[in-house]
Amino acid sequence: MSPRARRVLHVVALAAAAASLVAGGCATKTPAPPSDTAPRASVATASAPVEAGPPPAPPPPPRAACTGAAGVTLFVSPASPAKGAPVRVVAYSEGALGGRLEVRGAANGRPEAVAETRRGGPPYFWTTEVSSSDDALTARFVEGDCEGAPGEKSLAIPLAPRSYPGPRAPDGALWVARRSWDPELENLYSAWIEALFDAPEGEAMSFAALHEVLRDPKRNFLYDHLGYGEDSSHAPVIRPDCADLPYVLRATFAWKLGLPFAMASCSRGGGGAPPDCDGLETQSEPAARKRSPPAEAFGTFVRVTLADRVHSGSARTPFADAESDYYPIALSWDALRPGAVFADPYGHVLVVAKRLRETQDRGGVLYAVDGQPDGTVGRKRFWRGNFLFAKDPALGGPGFKRFRPLSLRAGVVSRAADARLAVDPRWHFSVEQASLDLEAFYDAMDDVLSPTPRDPSSALREIVVALDEQVRTRVISVENGRKFLDKRGPSAPMPEGAKIFEAQGPWEDFSTPSRDLRLLIAIDVATGFPARVARRPGRYLGASADTKVRLEQELARALAERKVQYARSDGQPFELSLAEIVSRAEAFQTAYNPNDCVEHRWGAKAGTDEHATCRARAPAEQRARMEAVRAWFRDRKRPPR
Repeated sequence: MSPRARRVLHVVALAAAAASLVAGGCATKTPAPPSDTAPRASVATASAPVEAGPPPAPPPPPRAACTGAAGVTLFVSPASPAKGAPVRVVAYSEGALGGRLEVRGAANGRPEAVAETRRGGPPYFWTTEVSSSDDALTARFVEGDCEGAPGEKSLAIPLAPRSYPGPRAPDGALWVARRSWDPELENLYSAWIEALFDAPEGEAMSFAALHEVLRDPKRNFLYDHLGYGEDSSHAPVIRPDCADLPYVLRATFAWKLGLPFAMASCSRGGGGAPPDCDGLETQSEPAARKRSPPAEAFGTFVRVTLADRVHSGSARTPFADAESDYYPIALSWDALRPGAVFADPYGHVLVVAKRLRETQDRGGVLYAVDGQPDGTVGRKRFWRGNFLFAKDPALGGPGFKRFRPLSLRAGVVSRAADARLAVDPRWHFSVEQASLDLEAFYDAMDDVLSPTPRDPSSALREIVVALDEQVRTRVISVENGRKFLDKRGPSAPMPEGAKIFEAQGPWEDFSTPSRDLRLLIAIDVATGFPARVARRPGRYLGASADTKVRLEQELARALAERKVQYARSDGQPFELSLAEIVSRAEAFQTAYNPNDCVEHRWGAKAGTDEHATCRARAPAEQRARMEAVRAWFRDRKRPPR
């Protein structure tokens, strides 16, 4: 062998040894060089050019042990599945197991529908839909991505020649309850809520009315579950406001599944006293119109009986009120599941619809839906601008709550007492929110949604996005007010005092005092974020003495870059940056009157080009009254009733 060949072999061997060390660590022995190796001093010279390459990928996390699918429940809708008609199947579980849901036909045994995407968490669920001409189907959940023998659970689904409607309720009742609420049914309820209002992250989701959601079979896996055409041919009009929305959702689910539903009679509070509740009116007591079709009777119930009985005070009763329809829950990821409600201290109510765990790029997200006076239903993310909190005994018990489970014994409906809920961790009962002040509540929620320290710049961007979403929602409300003014009808009467936040009629439909108060708070949250990072440096990565100044600069740039448009009185679009909107915070203290032109409602100053198209102002007497209550908006504190 020539000297040159020996040198080549020597370098190759050394490169292989270096690669072996990188791949296997110190435990790997270096192979001996060829017998005709060069002197040892040449090792350093020969090994220097050898590149180790990128570090090896970390090993995958260990797989969880297979559970045998014991915690999975299979659910089928409609109640009377039929040949050739859509059959929807849901698999759901409290545990975070992996797997797939499949539906097989009886004729050939092959899967006709498969769902591999796990949703929720917790509860976790899979949904699929199939239409078949077979006499029967088999729903099968097969556990996967686990260590050991995977389990499975099956359910036979006989298909009738045609669909049969459910039984009618006896006279004087809306429906007959057949069983009690339990944690398993609560999980199905959570899955149903999430499926109803699901949408990609960041998407602005809004519906003109709740019945639009219920009539969509892709969202509503209980679509026409009873066979009455309750979501199709005989679908009632359902347009609840914010306080009614959680009750209407709960009543709809209970009606379709034969569960008890009840409402307490609650006061609104006032005179320094919080709301309080007593009594229990169930679905068996309110009389439907005689011989009304079931769907029509249910629609009448939610539009009249339910709407007349429940209100914002129903949700913000003190945490210790055992006669209320809601009970307080822990501030934890598992407790804040879809179907939970948030009652703010000033009367607004939202329903939790979805959670997204934190990632390397963003913090955790909690979405909730709310109803508006005009019947629209929209989705909002949790942040201080949308979810208001206060600690004032006169305001009751604001915060996150869930419906008290109802039990059925010998035909009598009763609500679960706190003592029963407290001993079973599956209900997540807790009164911890009662002990939290304003900052402690938001700090606790921040820790729940994003348990690891955040990058402050990323957190700032999310706050600006949330502010942008809130402003765009206001654009819609003010535009509705512009259309109201275009009709040239009489001015909307302005209620007296604190009733500006709660009145009915045109004022409720087109004014924005509650929305504007929230916008002012949202502006404070955005502009105060750099100081918040300075207050909690351990909560944010890389926080230092100059972080506050740097974040203030980033905030100014982000607000200047984001733009929104509103239609002026002549219908032409006008663009504003978020920075301009923030600078007009003082003007928003009196910008909620629907009798004012939209230019004034967006804070335009008289004499500017923007204001030139203004054609209407609120009556002088109303403007004087707005000035008299300006302090509520200036101090960001809505008055108690």
